Amino acid sequence: MPRVSVEAERKEAILSAACEVVSEVGFKSLRVADVAKRAGMSTGSVHYYFDTKRDLMHAAFEWNFDRSLERRRELLEGAEPPARRLRAFIDSYLPHDPTTVAAWHVWAELWVEALHDADLQELNERVYGEWRRTVAAIIRDGQDHGVFRDGDAVHMANGLVGLIDGLSLQVLMGSKSMTVERMREVCELFVTLVTEPD
Repeated sequence: MPRVSVEAERKEAILSAACEVVSEVGFKSLRVADVAKRAGMSTGSVHYYFDTKRDLMHAAFEWNFDRSLERRRELLEGAEPPARRLRAFIDSYLPHDPTTVAAWHVWAELWVEALHDADLQELNERVYGEWRRTVAAIIRDGQDHGVFRDGDAVHMANGLVGLIDGLSLQVLMGSKSMTVERMREVCELFVTLVTEPD
């Protein structure tokens, strides 16, 4: 039986490959054989860890979220001023590089599947709960320091998360009226609106 670390590495490789494949072809067209090939394994090896395509993708969606948090942990927990942290949070979600674009494709697939899958709805709820708490904490910190306007930090966080989601989808679909730079400008307007005037 493989050592735990080897099993963890194999599972990580499978989940990474699954996210790459779903990002490229979508959930409906994803085949376990394609994931296995991308991971450099046999289909049987993938099925050793995940009984079904559904099990694989549930784990991959969660893995994608965990990687997203890891990539941003330093900027979210850092000692930078609140407004700078909020801008860094926004910038980290702009679909402007291959890693972020691929992650957005996976999220878009999760949303579509979650419309018909109660387990994915729960995962989505957990993910968005985490994002709201993160953004609300930055906003509360800014309010405590007199940087951001008073108000319900959770409502403000919901507004920003919804803004990022909606604009990112437009960018991903190649909208001529919504580029990454225009998205950055709109999000900057949000930060300006919640910032206390000097």
